[in-house]
Amino acid sequence: MQLASLTPRKPPLLVLLGPTAAGKTKLSLELARAYGAEIISGDSMQVYRGMDIGTAKIKPEETEGVPHHLIDIRDPREPYSAADFQEACSRLIPEIAGRGRLPFIVGGTGLYIESVCYGYRFSQAASDEAYRSELQAFADARGPEALHARLAAADPESAQRLHPNDVRRVIRALEILHLTGETMSGQLAGQKKESPYELCLLGLTMDRAELYRRIERRIDAMMEEGLADEVARLLASGVPDDAVAMQGLGYKELVPWLRGESDREEAVELLKRDTRRFAKRQLSWFRHMKDIEWIDMGENFHNNLNRIHAILAGKLGFGLEYANNQSSCDGGNSQ
Repeated sequence: MQLASLTPRKPPLLVLLGPTAAGKTKLSLELARAYGAEIISGDSMQVYRGMDIGTAKIKPEETEGVPHHLIDIRDPREPYSAADFQEACSRLIPEIAGRGRLPFIVGGTGLYIESVCYGYRFSQAASDEAYRSELQAFADARGPEALHARLAAADPESAQRLHPNDVRRVIRALEILHLTGETMSGQLAGQKKESPYELCLLGLTMDRAELYRRIERRIDAMMEEGLADEVARLLASGVPDDAVAMQGLGYKELVPWLRGESDREEAVELLKRDTRRFAKRQLSWFRHMKDIEWIDMGENFHNNLNRIHAILAGKLGFGLEYANNQSSCDGGNSQ
């Protein structure tokens, strides 16, 4: 008997990632039904309750019976981090696999997803409250862009993936450098990228101009659906401007308008611009990840499905018959 046959197979993990508005939700439901999967949201903002429109959160009636996890699990006043996501997935993935279902991460937050796929060890550097206060005072006096420029000079890679308004994470990246002498991006790059799972990574892409048109149409639809009212409710409930949740796209851009500091047209144009830039940063992050099978969403949907079925058969070793074997399995509860 060969030694390899004595080694237990790693649990399978399907991942669907891509920029905002690329079509992840529709495709994820199709694949989840076909393979008996349970979806784990890989979106850093969908964890927050009351933040539905701006995060394009799937509605309960739209899930088509597919269990979804890590949605509506955190109060928007509380922070949520990549380390929190990693810890939750380390529990959820074996639980889902233990039910005979396929664990399926769907989302666009690159660091969150990559940290789970490759078991990143996050910096354990202790905090320096005095240094944090110094950086916060600098941001308050000079603006978040000036603080972000300091990070860009010291750690361009981290600066590229962090929005200037994400002051908390910009401060943490500078704090890690201050305490350890090593950049956050350097720490991540230096880790061995070996997955504890049998990975199948699917990445969505499309013509850039078409992606930007879809982003703008989505934002117009969000505004019609009541995004401004959603942001106003959060502010009225006591969620502070500097909360991690309020740094999400669709929230930070509308606050100045709601407070009379700009007009509606300016706020919407700013949101569209920031979302286009965010999508560009997402694609840049994903392009540096390994082993992604790219799917062009400009192609025929059913042709893409056929290609994905072939990819899953090769990567994970099962085809559509896998779903038939799971038909008697209990779907579990979303959380």
